[in-house]
Amino acid sequence: MSLRVTFLGTGGAVPTTERAPSALFVNREGDHLLFDCGEGTQRGMMRFGTGFGVDRIFVSHLHGDHVLGIPGLVQTLGFTDRTEPLTIHCPPGTSEDLDALVHAAGHQPRFPVRIEEVAPGAVAYEADAYTVSAFETAHRTRSQGYVLAEDDRKGRFDRPRAEELGVPVGPAFGRLHAGETVELEDGTVVEPEQVVGPPRPGRTLVYTADTRPVDETVAVAEGADLLVHDATFADDMAGRARETAHSTGREAGTIARRADVARLALVHISSRYAGDASAIRQDAQEAFDGACLLPDDGTEIRVPFPDATA
Repeated sequence: MSLRVTFLGTGGAVPTTERAPSALFVNREGDHLLFDCGEGTQRGMMRFGTGFGVDRIFVSHLHGDHVLGIPGLVQTLGFTDRTEPLTIHCPPGTSEDLDALVHAAGHQPRFPVRIEEVAPGAVAYEADAYTVSAFETAHRTRSQGYVLAEDDRKGRFDRPRAEELGVPVGPAFGRLHAGETVELEDGTVVEPEQVVGPPRPGRTLVYTADTRPVDETVAVAEGADLLVHDATFADDMAGRARETAHSTGREAGTIARRADVARLALVHISSRYAGDASAIRQDAQEAFDGACLLPDDGTEIRVPFPDATA
């Protein structure tokens, strides 16, 4: 099952010619999820080939660089003759303002737009094999991040062992893998645990949006496969990061190390680094020895399963 992440907007509050404001597109086996929707998101969708088939938008907070792309995207979706509903998840107490944004300039969407508030610690969306939950972050307004966590997968089926036990090739294999007991023709009973390994973990993706480094992120991101963290400034601007309730690359790296994540992606890069943001990644790598990414707009990465082999 594929889990692809496309960074549509990796910049801070002020866009640059290279970085648009915040937007993260996630394609989880055909489910299209958008985390924040800054100005220009729909152009990024066209430019980087994700398409407009968004099922749900998860809003972290109501600062303009995270939501001003919503009115334009909703209108464009209407022009494509969309009929299926669009659900927008948002922090508590923000739904009225979001509704006003959707209806900006008197626009009436041509399809249902549902706005659902979700409190930190609660599940925003529960799908067949994964959930998206909210967690509290620390910014200058009511804000939250989101965790996409897949369910555990079935353990590996040990075919040689099954054949050794006399299980005939065919439907009995599937029944055992599904957790059913199988009785052979000679009366021998084979239990699933004899031929099926322990459950294998699914993948976890954590998106913080704008935040100071907080313990809540460490808790929800423990062992995550990908942490997408605010890294607005390099370490020499740590005072400015505190004043504006953002994080530095080093602070993001420290969170990643404490949470023992597999990969860290640094986003919300301030426009002051329009020419060269490498100092942010260097600071992060000094604090975190795992894979550290400084994605550009349009960067796409695939998130492998924790037990995937090279």
